[in-house]
Amino acid sequence: MAVELKVPAVGESITEVQIGQWLKGEGQAVEKDENLVEIETDKATVEISAPAAGTISKVLKRSGETAAVGEVIGYLEPGVPGQASTPKSSSEQAAAAAQAQAAQAIQTTPKPKREPPREELRPAPQPAAADSAKPVTASAEPATKAQQGVVLGPQVNRPQLRQREIQKPKAPLPPAQAAVSGREVEAVPMSPIRRRIAQRLVEAQQTAALLTTFNEIDMSAVIALRNEHKQMFQDKYGIKLGFMSFFVKAAIDGLKLIPQVNAEIRGNDILYHNYYDIGIAVGGGKGLVVPVLRDADRMSFAEIELTIADLAHRARDNSLTLDELQGGTFTISNGGVYGSMLSTPIVNPPQSGILGLHTVQDRPVAREGQVVIRPMMYVALTYDHRIVDGQGAVTFLKRIKEVIEEPMRMLVEI
Repeated sequence: MAVELKVPAVGESITEVQIGQWLKGEGQAVEKDENLVEIETDKATVEISAPAAGTISKVLKRSGETAAVGEVIGYLEPGVPGQASTPKSSSEQAAAAAQAQAAQAIQTTPKPKREPPREELRPAPQPAAADSAKPVTASAEPATKAQQGVVLGPQVNRPQLRQREIQKPKAPLPPAQAAVSGREVEAVPMSPIRRRIAQRLVEAQQTAALLTTFNEIDMSAVIALRNEHKQMFQDKYGIKLGFMSFFVKAAIDGLKLIPQVNAEIRGNDILYHNYYDIGIAVGGGKGLVVPVLRDADRMSFAEIELTIADLAHRARDNSLTLDELQGGTFTISNGGVYGSMLSTPIVNPPQSGILGLHTVQDRPVAREGQVVIRPMMYVALTYDHRIVDGQGAVTFLKRIKEVIEEPMRMLVEI
């Protein structure tokens, strides 16, 4: 008896998912617990595994289609993988043979020659010099679509949906010009994660009073500290000492100084968090995701680096759990890894602040009356002005600058 493949429960508030890639197709053998299909939610990608060994007998929901939690999306015929449970009847075998012969006949039958597409778009030959004086009379035949200025995009056989874009110029185009004006647009369903990202970004701008303040940081001290201890750090912990652990520690120091940045508005109340769950924005396989470092204030430099590396790796593989993407009291986004020099990040609701890091560049700066070259980084804090005052935001970012430029402050807590 065929086993139903159902969409599992993937979260308390999730009632619908989008079918991702089928890792096994109809007629393919599978082993028990082998991954069959990916389903996408607005937070993560989840894989459905085979409940038993057997063969995929039917796929009901194709990639890109939506399905409700608990809905049957396919069937698995249990048994020895690759071995059908019941042989085909003689009528089924005859029908299959007839279909194969018909397919072969279609392939071998020569196709009739098609007329060249849009023959009317080819420019007419130029008249000879002797005929150039002859008057040109208008044709009584109706104009073609190309002459009317309506051009349909060429047909392309692709698995995604394609929507033809019909161009209607104000005035008819000459044939030679109309021939190159045909264009296409491609309609691809937006993934649940991308829809959720779009929803939250719009929500942040519509519900919060967002403002961004900037500062710049001399990275010389942190770079020198890394260079001095990076080999010992990697030998002991098996991970490189990066900038992110310094900024996580510095951000926590700033959040303790300005607790409003670590708070949120709920109704008419302000909720001050006495813990520090720091979200780290990373680029995943399906889009930007923000996994959370729980109780980051209790983590060492090595624990921060190891956890971020693990989360980033699993974000690219779409294997993060829902719990790892929920919550968070403050977010850090490092656009510098992509070469961003300056940007204004958007807060992740219901949080009240996000710290944006940027690329490190050698720039001339003034030090003790002299112009010197220093590795500088611009940093940005976007904050909700409803809860964080400008003075608090500037003080928070200034504290980040002080701690990074003198990292020993983090050890002696000054």
